[in-house]
Amino acid sequence: MTNKINNQNRVYDLEERTAKFGEAIIAFSKKIPLTLVTQRIIPQLVAAGTSVGANYCEADDAESGKDFKHKIGICKKESRETKHWLRMTVVAIPHLKDEARSLWQEAHELNLIFNAINNKIKNKKL
Repeated sequence: MTNKINNQNRVYDLEERTAKFGEAIIAFSKKIPLTLVTQRIIPQLVAAGTSVGANYCEADDAESGKDFKHKIGICKKESRETKHWLRMTVVAIPHLKDEARSLWQEAHELNLIFNAINNKIKNKKL
């Protein structure tokens, strides 16, 4: 299992891809030194980054179209929030910039995927 997500190993199974993303966020978070600043950032980053996959699993098992739409909306929000916390991590710990950049890119791509899903179902009557 790799801690980095890259284009050569792109996973197209969205459940697996979001799980690997959450795993990579956890591994990355363990590298962040604990300071007064990062003690606030780390839990936020882990919560947002792992929530993407958890909510996708819930969306996949949704009990209704409305429930699916809601969970996909949460995936969209959490992937965007993860980008924010990665940015704040780099401000706090600049030497983690390169690794954070690849995670930010994956969060961005996941956000685009969930935006596309959300837009596709937006006008459907659920």
